[in-house]
Amino acid sequence: MALVAFETDRAAQVRRQAPIGKFIVDFVCHEKKIIIEVDGGQHAESATDVARDKWFEDAGYRVLRYWNNDVLRNPNGVLEAILLELSSG
Repeated sequence: MALVAFETDRAAQVRRQAPIGKFIVDFVCHEKKIIIEVDGGQHAESATDVARDKWFEDAGYRVLRYWNNDVLRNPNGVLEAILLELSSG
């Protein structure tokens, strides 16, 4: 478990490799109902991911997907985008 602080001085509890239903997600903030997935190329245009995301959305979660390359090349940009979602969610 990790705490992610954002500008309002609130903290969001983010869990890594967490089960939701029959799936395991990369990261989740249950309080904000946000799932964060970091994907490699095998997920490009994946029908399985589309169905999985639909299941999460039906359960009330919002799914944020980032490519591995984006996380490695622009970690601050990805973190800013995630923090923005957590603070508005």
